[in-house]
Amino acid sequence: MAWIVTVTFDQIALSLLTVGLLRAGLVALLPDEVAGPGGWLVDTGQD
Repeated sequence: MAWIVTVTFDQIALSLLTVGLLRAGLVALLPDEVAGPGGWLVDTGQD
């Protein structure tokens, strides 16, 4: 449990930024059937 004390704000912020960039990259590069409106991996359509 001591390892959780070593996690810094910068590490959490960088992780969130990385996840956001990966999601944007997936939406840009993958076909719409996978990551787009109605896609099965990332659905960018309206709810």
